[in-house]
Amino acid sequence: MVDTNDPKLKDVPTTDDEWRARLTPQEYHVLRQAGTERAFTGEYVDTEADGMYRCRACGNPLFDSSAKYHSGSGWPSFTEAVSPDAVTLHEDRSYGMVRTEVRCARCGSHLGHLFDDGPREAGGQRWCMNSLSLQLDEAK
Repeated sequence: MVDTNDPKLKDVPTTDDEWRARLTPQEYHVLRQAGTERAFTGEYVDTEADGMYRCRACGNPLFDSSAKYHSGSGWPSFTEAVSPDAVTLHEDRSYGMVRTEVRCARCGSHLGHLFDDGPREAGGQRWCMNSLSLQLDEAK
């Protein structure tokens, strides 16, 4: 459940023009058009800072840094979402593959994909996210 008193939450745009005004062209491509940034190019691939990863589009808390690990895939990877209510999962059959797309539950923005090849000792899931879809709120 989203804490509506969270000061880091942003208003959710209602029109495409509002989304385009808020996001850079690259952010818009990933978040609103389900694009993917190139592997090993995102700002959070190798980040080890403590904090909360939030949706870049709306500020919704998504992943705690304690769940982040180096998967070697080229994208920030996590073993779990901060809460089952933070994200929604959708079947993605694009590009001749069957994958599980991950979206922000608050604003519907595309975040990345969920795979079952993560660390077994942490549940076996790899939440493979685009850096452009995340904003790290570093712990003080």
